[in-house]
Amino acid sequence: MLHLVAYDIADPKRLRLVARICENYGYRVEKSVFECNLNDDQFRALWRDLNAIIDTEEDALVAYRICRACLEEIQTAGCVIRVEPPVAYIF
Repeated sequence: MLHLVAYDIADPKRLRLVARICENYGYRVEKSVFECNLNDDQFRALWRDLNAIIDTEEDALVAYRICRACLEEIQTAGCVIRVEPPVAYIF
């Protein structure tokens, strides 16, 4: 399932930590926005990791679940690079 994760982090140190965690789970599409193709367990781990870092009095964190039908409706313009999930893994 595709999740769109966005954040607004007040402290530069926490900002770097949140960005690093998001990079481990997905692909940056904007400075503070990531597309993450995750199963439910992976998403729960990401959300747990992010919530362990943010300050709920200063920071904002939001995630949207994007259904398969909605994926076909995504529109982009300009210099947007979307990474598609792999069709198959070869070992």
